[in-house]
Amino acid sequence: MLIAYEFLFDELAKHLETHLIEAEAHWLRLNFTHIYKKSFQNNKPQVLQKWCNDIIVKYPDKIFESEDFVSLQENALVSIISRGDLQMEEIRIWNYIIKWGIAQNPGLPSDPEDWTPKNFLTLKTTLRNCLPHIRYFQISGDEVIDNLRPYKNILEKNLWEDISIKFMSPNRQISSKILPPRVILTPKLPSRNTEPISTVIDESHAAEIASWIDKKDIMYSVMNNPYEFKLLLRGTRDGFTKDSFWNLCAKQTQLVVVMKVKGTDEILGGYNPIGWTKSVYCYKNCNDSFIFSLKNGTIQNSILSRVKEPEYAIHCDSYCGPRFGSGCDLAMLNNFNQNDKCYSHQNSYEKRIRNDSTFGRSKFSVEEYEIFQIEKT
Repeated sequence: MLIAYEFLFDELAKHLETHLIEAEAHWLRLNFTHIYKKSFQNNKPQVLQKWCNDIIVKYPDKIFESEDFVSLQENALVSIISRGDLQMEEIRIWNYIIKWGIAQNPGLPSDPEDWTPKNFLTLKTTLRNCLPHIRYFQISGDEVIDNLRPYKNILEKNLWEDISIKFMSPNRQISSKILPPRVILTPKLPSRNTEPISTVIDESHAAEIASWIDKKDIMYSVMNNPYEFKLLLRGTRDGFTKDSFWNLCAKQTQLVVVMKVKGTDEILGGYNPIGWTKSVYCYKNCNDSFIFSLKNGTIQNSILSRVKEPEYAIHCDSYCGPRFGSGCDLAMLNNFNQNDKCYSHQNSYEKRIRNDSTFGRSKFSVEEYEIFQIEKT
């Protein structure tokens, strides 16, 4: 896409841009920080830039807490902090901007008390496009003293005087421009028109899984579910491949797998907080993993089965898909796009999650499966 823009093939580039957003959103999310930085190397992919920023304003820590934050391009940083709906306290935005600006000038002394007028001018010049987007008058008094005062010399003189006036006498008139406060979003009830998080599970299933993850006795409701379920991979019966699983999910953590069993109302799945490592054959120790069957249709009750043999909790095998337990407690084996290549055989986990079995081992086919990465919001 970027190369197409570079060669002025704008029609092709815009087609690729749309394709990425509409058909490869899970891949974009999986590589979010890298994609975000690359998208701002050119000013033209504005649709992709907005798609990224729409996510960042809701979940700012994706960028601000990332290891690559200080290497973010200036135009990308300005595009975020200029948004009036950025869901972050103003003082945190200020501190991150200062952190970014100092990182662009590694020769600056670590303590601003030791700075010369030239040092302040250097930082002011670096941040000249960022500073106008701070909502200074939404920063509380104590934070002004602790955070703004050490860097007052990078502000315009009349602005610092007005901030001081506002701090001492909130009702006094000032001459500086006051930007409107950022819009803080409030949770809304789910809408029937809202795009569902999944084609296998619904919001109540997600809340139930979240409750099991946090080991809650009282289940989360749809409204107070603290986790975002980010889709990494989706496969239909004709599109199952172990390669797509390993390409997108290897070494990822906090994973939830769900699968719809063919010919029944069953929804089976598992939670793997430590992830799978591509290996010929090994086990990973985990105390917090579990597998489950969800209530759905004729399935009246959910079944939660926590690990009882942590040393065999997670089974890694590069010839297969996701596997839980030493006895295929829940497993998608090699060629798992074919009939009866998924298994459930209670061994390393507390409970059996399927009753249809021969000699304790249950074979089944899957119509669709999804893998999510969860993140606290």
